[in-house]
Amino acid sequence: MSKNVGMIDRLLRLLVVVAIAIAYALGHLSGTLAIVLGIVALIALLTSLFSTCPAYSLLGVSTCARR
Repeated sequence: MSKNVGMIDRLLRLLVVVAIAIAYALGHLSGTLAIVLGIVALIALLTSLFSTCPAYSLLGVSTCARR
C-alpha cells in the first residue's frame, strides 16, 4: 500500500488517540463506549504510524503533499 496520509492528518489522528487515552485514564469512559473508542484509537494510531489508510485507498483520497 502506498502512503496516503499526510503530516497534518497524522498529527490529528494522534491527537484523537491522546484525547481518548486521557478520557479513559480519567475515568470518563467505561463499558462498551470505552471498547469502541479503544478500537477507534487503535485504528487511528496504526494508520498514523504507517501513513496509510485503507478507507482512503478505497475512496481514492490522499492527504499527502504533492511533490
